[in-house]
Amino acid sequence: MHTFWIILFSLIASFWVFYGLRGAIGILHLPSLKDFPPRPGDCPRVSMVFAARDEQEKLPFAIQTLSTIAYPNLEIIAVDDRSRDSTPSILDDAARNDSRLRVIHVTELPAGWLGKPHALQKAYEASTGDWLLFTDADVRFAPDALARAMKLVQTRNLDHLTLLFDVDRDGFWETVLLAFFGLAMHLANESHHVANPNSRAYLGVGAFQLVRRSAYEACGTHKRLAMEIVDDMKLGKILKLGCFRSCVGIGVGYLAVRWQSGFRNLIRGVTKNFFAGVGYSVPLATAAVAGMLLTNFAPFVGVIFGHGWVRILAAVSVTVALLFHVLVDLGAKISPLYALTHPIGALIFCWMLLRSMIVTLRQGGVVWRDTFYKLDDLRKGVV
Repeated sequence: MHTFWIILFSLIASFWVFYGLRGAIGILHLPSLKDFPPRPGDCPRVSMVFAARDEQEKLPFAIQTLSTIAYPNLEIIAVDDRSRDSTPSILDDAARNDSRLRVIHVTELPAGWLGKPHALQKAYEASTGDWLLFTDADVRFAPDALARAMKLVQTRNLDHLTLLFDVDRDGFWETVLLAFFGLAMHLANESHHVANPNSRAYLGVGAFQLVRRSAYEACGTHKRLAMEIVDDMKLGKILKLGCFRSCVGIGVGYLAVRWQSGFRNLIRGVTKNFFAGVGYSVPLATAAVAGMLLTNFAPFVGVIFGHGWVRILAAVSVTVALLFHVLVDLGAKISPLYALTHPIGALIFCWMLLRSMIVTLRQGGVVWRDTFYKLDDLRKGVV
């Protein structure tokens, strides 16, 4: 039995040394907008597009920052996706005050579509830009964020750029969860490898995806993502599979969003996403939870209760995991002391995935923006 534990913790330590350490180093090499100051010159036309449904609380503040964006060749297309609050009037009022903003009102959702992909498709069809910037209705932009992003894609000859950003948080538990979520995203999606054309790694973040129009059209537009809950991630996937140049960048200090308000709302807010992220596969979700517990929780148990080589190997894993966590925390402007909450974050993350799976299976589908979508239909639409 002792040999079994040594082998198990050897595998866990190997994961952190060869995979985690590489990822931690890779984070340090992600390009940052702060290193790409905008300069007068070639400014391709950009169409910023987003969908809004019942966003009356967050939308006004975000709209104010859109009006300050300092990019000379920009159009903004907002799609009101069947809103039942004051979102339509907020958008219409903003359009009267900003000549760059146009509003499309969607009143019905066609069969075979999720609301958000359909809205983004309608925005694309109305757009005229050489580049498309897919964002969300609650994202707040610094005035020079877009100009810096365009400088980055031009400098590196990219077809797709997605950015990491500031997430507003309130209190200890929100910070614990968001810090671990950032770490898990880097680990699972190998953000540092996305720019490598020989890697299958991909990433797409809904708050900011700048895509060359010709690449987007070659990949099938959002028609190909019509039934994808995680359409932002899958946009990154189809662009990478299409052999287009993609990259993950750091937009901290230039983009910000209040994702969900409160710890409970954070957990509820990803109910539709987490099981979708594993393709609605029960075996894959179970394996993901088991792998998460083994790599992110078991080492801390091994340090406390293990002996001899088990404790040594567990300590190696914990050291690298904490280093990774510290780097993620520093990048997100979170106190590095939150790295000590790593095993707690892992347990919460596992519960969120299990909860997402249980709720989705129990109700036979997903409720998103007050519309119910059957699980069978969602599984058919997985990209």
